[in-house]
Amino acid sequence: MASRFLLFSLFTSLLLSFSLAEVHFFEIRSDDRQIIPFDEFGFTHFGRLELNVTNIHLSNPNPDLDRSKIGFFLCTFDSWLHVTNQLEDGEITCALQSNLIKPVLTFNDLIKDQTSLSKTLTQNDADQYTLVFANCLTSLKVSMDVKSAMYNLDKGGKVRDYLSAGKTMLPRVYYLLSLIYFVLAGVWIYVLYKKRLTVYRIHFFMLAVVILKTMNLLCEAEDKSYIKRTGYAHGWDVLFYIFSFLKGITLFTLIVLIGTGWSFLKPYLQGKEKKVLMIVIPLQVVANIAQVVIDEDGPYEQDWVTWKQVFLLVDVVCCCAVLFPIVWSIKNLREAARTDGKAAVNLMKLTLFRQYYIVVICYIYFTRVVVYALETITSYKYLWTSVVAGELATLAFYVFTGYKFKPEAHNPYFVVDDEEEEAAAEALKLEDEFEL
Repeated sequence: MASRFLLFSLFTSLLLSFSLAEVHFFEIRSDDRQIIPFDEFGFTHFGRLELNVTNIHLSNPNPDLDRSKIGFFLCTFDSWLHVTNQLEDGEITCALQSNLIKPVLTFNDLIKDQTSLSKTLTQNDADQYTLVFANCLTSLKVSMDVKSAMYNLDKGGKVRDYLSAGKTMLPRVYYLLSLIYFVLAGVWIYVLYKKRLTVYRIHFFMLAVVILKTMNLLCEAEDKSYIKRTGYAHGWDVLFYIFSFLKGITLFTLIVLIGTGWSFLKPYLQGKEKKVLMIVIPLQVVANIAQVVIDEDGPYEQDWVTWKQVFLLVDVVCCCAVLFPIVWSIKNLREAARTDGKAAVNLMKLTLFRQYYIVVICYIYFTRVVVYALETITSYKYLWTSVVAGELATLAFYVFTGYKFKPEAHNPYFVVDDEEEEAAAEALKLEDEFEL
């Protein structure tokens, strides 16, 4: 029962991961796993799978082995649920025996001294499938090199599209988003020039974040565009990883710096705030490395699940760490409101940071929940909408941050009269009831 649950969990984690299929090469060495998931792909009614398996070696060369229990098949998520039930109920002893899968090839096709197999499969049933290798022989270790290519053809049968049916729109989506961020960077440069007398260092840091985000999206658009046409990234994936790395670090650093009030509220960082930065930046480095390993290795690697867990843990720690400086700023503003006599100014600062705290929480946590839900419930043909939802949330966060913390002569210091000061003092008394 435990092994069945493990197989189900592994298959589920693959189907819920956001990966793009292309031409893939896999090296399997002395592996005795019962189930090894490879590529996931959304086929149209004109789908193709090209599979080449070479350098096949079995730890047991006995010719009497039932090699029909070793092979590849395609399976949808819903079908896999039923296959798991069949295995648990004892209806079948191997996933390859199920009538709910689409067999690709088995090692029973190997003739004497042959070490390679190949198969081109026409897939006319439109759906989201995963290429899976099954080894139902106990303690048998398998070594092999696998090359897989999944693609869809146009109605004329001439043009190949190596992107999954639900993600073929992504190149255009990323090009459009990069253009939007390019315009946003231009608007921010104009604002900085127009308000140059009240610009602080944090505002230039915000510009750097927007530029890096623009380059990240542009490289991702080129990456997906080349994959769509050829099945290979042609080096754009390297640039994509570089800008993703820089964008991730600078975005979290920006949130920490804004949360501490650095530059436009105070020109320095306290010791505990520096420690947060020293925690967030290395963790972001680890998170980015983990992401690269996950994307490059894929679920067929034995340590893939471990890397997924490491990345999730690091991501959660980073998200929690960036909230502490905002909480500290809110606490300090409350204390200052009771002592320095500038009730109106402190009320505005307190309201601003409280709003930012709420927005950061919504962006970091709620947005991820929404994107995950869309990936789970959306039809495979429209999986690109989860990308759009996530990117629009990020764009909204950037715009909110820029608007609230834009260079302004009287922001956050402004002139108020006595009546406003008294009203603010009363409001600050009510603020004491607000606790994070």
